[in-house]
Amino acid sequence: MNRKILDKAVQDYISSHLNADVNQIALSKSPFADVSSAELANQISAKKKSQKKLPTWFNTDGIYYPPTLSIEQTSSEITAKYKSGLVEGENLIDLTGGFGVDSYYFSKTVSQVTHCEINVELSEIANINAKALKVKNITFEAKDGLELLKNKDSFDTIYIDPARRATKGKVFMLKDCTPNVVGNLDILLEKSNRIIIKTAPLLDLTAGLQELKFVSEIHVVSIKNECKELLWIIEKGFSKELKITAATINDETKLFSFSKSELNCSPTLAKEINNFSYLYEPDAALLKSGAFNLIGNRYNLEKLHNQTQLYVSDNKETRFPGRIFKINEILSSSDLKKQKFLVGNVVVRNYPAKAEELTKKFKIKSDDTKFLIFTKNSKEENIVINAEIIQHY
Repeated sequence: MNRKILDKAVQDYISSHLNADVNQIALSKSPFADVSSAELANQISAKKKSQKKLPTWFNTDGIYYPPTLSIEQTSSEITAKYKSGLVEGENLIDLTGGFGVDSYYFSKTVSQVTHCEINVELSEIANINAKALKVKNITFEAKDGLELLKNKDSFDTIYIDPARRATKGKVFMLKDCTPNVVGNLDILLEKSNRIIIKTAPLLDLTAGLQELKFVSEIHVVSIKNECKELLWIIEKGFSKELKITAATINDETKLFSFSKSELNCSPTLAKEINNFSYLYEPDAALLKSGAFNLIGNRYNLEKLHNQTQLYVSDNKETRFPGRIFKINEILSSSDLKKQKFLVGNVVVRNYPAKAEELTKKFKIKSDDTKFLIFTKNSKEENIVINAEIIQHY
């Protein structure tokens, strides 16, 4: 790394050029003898990417940014803060520390954090930034976390974020990641009673449970209806029932927690949806958790169709983690053809057409609050729900 990037004049240049064309900067002559144009372009690009994802870093002076790929791959502050609430004990080792966002938030929860990063330059960057952030209880080790762990005493919590290796298709297994958590799980359990594993939401929950043992909790974390990560809590010797939590983080955080056995329930299907006032659409975290039928039972909702994750009720339940719509009317396709000047966001759920096709066919203009939801009812009839949104994700 080039420490000259931390000089005040260079830092001022980076901050004042956040809206500049980084490609042009990279191709132009650098105004600094010891910092290249390519380095300036990377710092500007990485800092700008951090503005919303890592506001604490963005708003702190003297931050050194790694290549933009590291910023894209790191946890956001929102998810890192959530993870810090899952830690137990006084000391933690982060085996795959990276840019250090997770370690920073862990340091607010425990007395001592050990940050391991095999990439020497990235470890040094995280160390420098910790000083800028005035964090004093993180020890930085530029080593392979697993190898370091083998020669250390036990830790209260072990955190690991294995990187997915390239695989064909969208399906992947934990054993396809680096470090190989499955192959090294016994070593991890020798060193701690509590292990937190972060994986991409692409990992199937059933497949993950088949690969791991002693899983006590799974947390499915989403931000604004986008699943960001799965968190697997392993407790040595755990033999009780698995708990699953869907954490939906928006303006407020809503938690939907349940035991695995609660998934074995049947839905109540809505026979006549004209009798209901509100339509409910679950957040992506709830859908990933598999609680399709439990959602309705927990909030006293009736399901439109077995294969459609939409629910209706005559009551408004704002604790529901997802969108809520006020139903204005129920239409058929033929009813829609008779109407002129149709307005609304088109949503398709279990309907034999795409949103783009329907928008074009019926000449529907978009709107911020009005929706036309094309779906199917329990009688297998195609319907259109004219609704107005009253609660966003």
